[in-house]
Amino acid sequence: MTSESISNTIFSPLKIWAEKSNGNWNMLIVSGFVLLLVGAILLFVLRNKIGETDERTSPIYLKSAFIMLGGFVLFDLIFPKGYMWQIFLLFKYSLAFLVSGVYLAVQYKKGF
Repeated sequence: MTSESISNTIFSPLKIWAEKSNGNWNMLIVSGFVLLLVGAILLFVLRNKIGETDERTSPIYLKSAFIMLGGFVLFDLIFPKGYMWQIFLLFKYSLAFLVSGVYLAVQYKKGF
């Protein structure tokens, strides 16, 4: 099985559900924007709490960016590209922001 057939198997019920009504489609879009907003706010707030870039915080910021890049690549491999690609692009960015923000939150709780 290829990765495209696996992602089609996983996400075809979501496609069927979203295409049933405009309300379902709009709910999917709004939930993606809410996740994107939460992830962006989390990144912004935690970067401000951790502080300016110096020798102590620079590795944390670089690792956060690396995790975000890894999220982009991973979610690009998982999400299908044949249908609803705009929605999945929104979810790809929102989940990558959220994962990077969670990493920053864990580092902030540890006392970096």
